[in-house]
Amino acid sequence: MQTFDLGRILAEREKNGQAWLEFLRAPSLSMGVYHLKVGQSDPQQPHTEDEVYYVVSGRAKFRTDGQEQVVGPGTLIFVGKAVEHRFYEISEDLTVLVVFAPPEGAFRKLQK
Repeated sequence: MQTFDLGRILAEREKNGQAWLEFLRAPSLSMGVYHLKVGQSDPQQPHTEDEVYYVVSGRAKFRTDGQEQVVGPGTLIFVGKAVEHRFYEISEDLTVLVVFAPPEGAFRKLQK
């Protein structure tokens, strides 16, 4: 068993100044936190993995596969692999817990 303190993880991400911080990688999935500031654009591209987002804090809009949704704390989003998606119109700094299955990048590493 592993346990995590989200407050510590968020503080570590803040300290290193990166938008993305992975904190768990297992054979079947990976987890991390993703942070975007007010007005920042979301540069992500479709992933080769299924993905689940849990909005921890902040407000924005989310677009995927022609659908749009306002998101805020407590919002859960599932995005299937290879589907175009992104956060936009970020109106409050956005912090999101992200789960990839299989682990992010695992498929790309296997292709090399």
